[in-house]
Amino acid sequence: MFFRWDWLRPQLTAPIVPTLGPIHPDALTVSVFEDILRAADTGDFLPYDKDRRWGGEKDEKVLREDVVHQPEHTLIPTLSRRGRGTVKVFAYGLPDSVVDEAAELAAKLAAAHDVAGARIVRPLGPETTHPRGTRIQLKDFTAAPCPAPDGPVRPVTAWPTAVQESFPPFAETMAADGLVFLHTQMQAGMCGPVLSAAVEDRIVGAIGPMEVWPDAIGRPQLMPQYFAVLPETQGQGLGRVLWRAAMHWGQSHSAAYQLLQTEVDGPSDRLCQAEGLTSLGFTHTTRA
Repeated sequence: MFFRWDWLRPQLTAPIVPTLGPIHPDALTVSVFEDILRAADTGDFLPYDKDRRWGGEKDEKVLREDVVHQPEHTLIPTLSRRGRGTVKVFAYGLPDSVVDEAAELAAKLAAAHDVAGARIVRPLGPETTHPRGTRIQLKDFTAAPCPAPDGPVRPVTAWPTAVQESFPPFAETMAADGLVFLHTQMQAGMCGPVLSAAVEDRIVGAIGPMEVWPDAIGRPQLMPQYFAVLPETQGQGLGRVLWRAAMHWGQSHSAAYQLLQTEVDGPSDRLCQAEGLTSLGFTHTTRA
């Protein structure tokens, strides 16, 4: 076993794992960290990797030989060849000096692997006073009912044909939110249903795909979704209706929970905070 859990566990201020993203605190074990090292050797997806549902090959891997694991801090670098390539160093440890060491390692590895990007990812605890970056939030479906919302929400395929035909231009408009990629997956029959909101026979918002997969310890998790509402229709409550419809779908399909990542103080962050989700911590990513 590479990692000493008595060293690593106190350093995990937020439940974020390199190459996997956020995971449920109950699933945060030394086995998960050992798994990402093994996956780096094989190139395979882990069975509980959320990216596995898109097929293809895993884009990001841990640079196993460059991991720094010490009693006070742990640095785990990853490499992605997407685009011009990026090295990220996940900096676990309570002293602020861990960021400087991570930046030095990220710059060195980016040069060694001839990639353009060098980033530091710093997990921060939920008690952080002035957080920046991304908030990790937990929706617990076992805590309270998630009733179906009142509103114009249906799966895309449940709308009349004329309404369905408005989805491609909606997806193009919201390409920056990943809706073009989502539409491609829908056309290929490669994903679960996508919930959508329509106004005057035109789709103006969507969330999906809706899928439940087991996590690292076998608990059913509602997987992350793409989520977008046309700018000109924002402020009408459609985002909240779509989100509540998604939560209702997850609970009614036996999901135990969902983890969400929201930009601190962004619209989705404010929505999730208003809906009573539990903040598990933050990740702050900076250039090396």
